[in-house]
Amino acid sequence: MHSIQVIVGSSSGLHARPASLFVQAAARQPVKVTVGRPGQTPVDARSLLSVLALAAGRGDTLELSASGDGAQDSLRTLAELLAADLDAAA
Repeated sequence: MHSIQVIVGSSSGLHARPASLFVQAAARQPVKVTVGRPGQTPVDARSLLSVLALAAGRGDTLELSASGDGAQDSLRTLAELLAADLDAAA
């Protein structure tokens, strides 16, 4: 199992639009990725409702985890997305 911690970079946190972009990207990965707050039960990164329920704000730390072929690349891709200010890209 591989994991990486990332700080949420979107100015409004992981609300509807950034969460939707993240979930879509997670669904494109070749492995199942989970996301959660460190020390808490992670959720499926492909579930919009679960990701929104994390209520992650700007500057919050989230942990991404995955296993299998391509896990590290998937985690790196999703971590870069979470760290970016997705609101600025709108």
